Amino acid sequence: MPEFWAADAFHAAFHGNMQVPPLADSLPDLTLDQGYRIASEIHARRLANGATVAGRKIGFTNRTIWPIYNVDAPVWGWMYASGVQDIPADGAIPLPALPEPRIEPEIVFGFKASPHPDMDLTALAACIDWVAHGFEIVTSLYPGWRFTAPDAVAAMAMHGALWVGPRLKPSPERFEALTTCGVTLTGPEETLIGHGVDVLGGPLMALHHLVGEIARMPDAGPIQPGEVVTTGTLTDARPVAAGQTWQTEFDTPLLQGLTVQFT
Repeated sequence: MPEFWAADAFHAAFHGNMQVPPLADSLPDLTLDQGYRIASEIHARRLANGATVAGRKIGFTNRTIWPIYNVDAPVWGWMYASGVQDIPADGAIPLPALPEPRIEPEIVFGFKASPHPDMDLTALAACIDWVAHGFEIVTSLYPGWRFTAPDAVAAMAMHGALWVGPRLKPSPERFEALTTCGVTLTGPEETLIGHGVDVLGGPLMALHHLVGEIARMPDAGPIQPGEVVTTGTLTDARPVAAGQTWQTEFDTPLLQGLTVQFT
């Protein structure tokens, strides 16, 4: 079984900021469930080394980018306290030293109660303590961002770091805006347009999917109060480098755009 040797190799690659060939190159029949077993083994190693869980990330919820990355399903992975931080008042963010980093504008939820798979969207929303906009930095364990969905799962859903903006009070109007909103992401040389509905029909729908998928990873329990979940990029992920400024703007006053500078 590939779980143990892959977990050892990937754990070493993560901590050495190195890249490895996609598992699918040597294991063409690799499944999502095998990928989750590998991720579970990596997670166990991180916890044994002192890491603290901060929450979960959902990847590839934006169906408009599936053809770009050769995936056909969302994935999820763990986030740790060392990599989840608030955006400082001056917007200056140190860019993590990660392979091929990219930036993703996302909607982030903080939890006051544990959501469960049998809940409808209204019950899920009642578990949320705050809503925020943030930037996730994703990284590719695989050269050239070439992988399959099971590869992405095994690579901890490509998570690098999460930077969270101002926390906003949940309300029915704000939850509706998460689905109906449009967002503009502007970088040094390009502008991208995204929509909340692209994320599996809206960030709450992405959360609903996550809650139902958590059990696919061995030993992964429900989301706990105090955890953070980031729900997937609203636009395509774009390469990011130190010295760059990136900005988002929403078409609704119910969500706040951000401006950050990477140092």
